[in-house]
Amino acid sequence: MIVGVGIDVCDIARFAQSLLRTPALAARLFTEGEQNLPARSLAARFAAKEALAKALGAPRALLWTDAEIRTAPDGRPSLHVAGTVAAAAARLGVTHWHLSLTHDAGIATAVVIAESAAPAGLGWP
Repeated sequence: MIVGVGIDVCDIARFAQSLLRTPALAARLFTEGEQNLPARSLAARFAAKEALAKALGAPRALLWTDAEIRTAPDGRPSLHVAGTVAAAAARLGVTHWHLSLTHDAGIATAVVIAESAAPAGLGWP
C-alpha cells in the first residue's frame, strides 16, 4: 500500500554554486559515499531527499545524512535510510522505497514512493 509520494526538482547550476559558496553544505546534506559525485548527481540526490521528506509528510528534525542514495551496478538508484529517517518511516509503517532520478536541461528531478505491506484481508498477493 502506498503511504506517501514525493517529487522534487533542483536546478543543477544553482545547486553547484551553492556547494561552492558554502563548502560545509555537502557534509550537511550528503553521506561520505555521496559527497564526491558530480554536481548533476548531487542535485538529483538532494531532490530525492526533498522528495523523501515529502513522502513522509515532511516531519521535522530529519537529518539529510540519514538518507543515502546508492547506485547499483546496473545503474538503478536505491534509497537507504537510518536514524531519524528510519524512525519517521517506521512510524508510518514504510517497508519499501521506490526511487526514480533524472537530470536533463539543467534540472535534476526525483520521485520517491513510500510503501508499506498490504493490510491483511485485502486479498493482495
